[in-house]
Amino acid sequence: MPYETNEDLPDNVRTVLPAAAQIIFRKVYNSAWDEYEDPQKRRGHESREEVANKVAWKRCEAAVRERRIQRQVEATRSLATHCLSARVA
Repeated sequence: MPYETNEDLPDNVRTVLPAAAQIIFRKVYNSAWDEYEDPQKRRGHESREEVANKVAWKRCEAAVRERRIQRQVEATRSLATHCLSARVA
């Protein structure tokens, strides 16, 4: 069953994920729900809901990894800029 709002998400999603990640989860879940309507598109005997849930959680995990990497890059750039400006001064 697709979710219209974040408030419609299961409790475990709402309590674990921040609001921005809940939006990602909801949109990916709804998209996967539509994409895997045909049982032949699913692996094994998983239900449509199981597949949509797995796809949404995997995307949220990937988004968290991407954000961590982005923060590390930003921190490295900031440190490099600081070091360069200290050398010039």
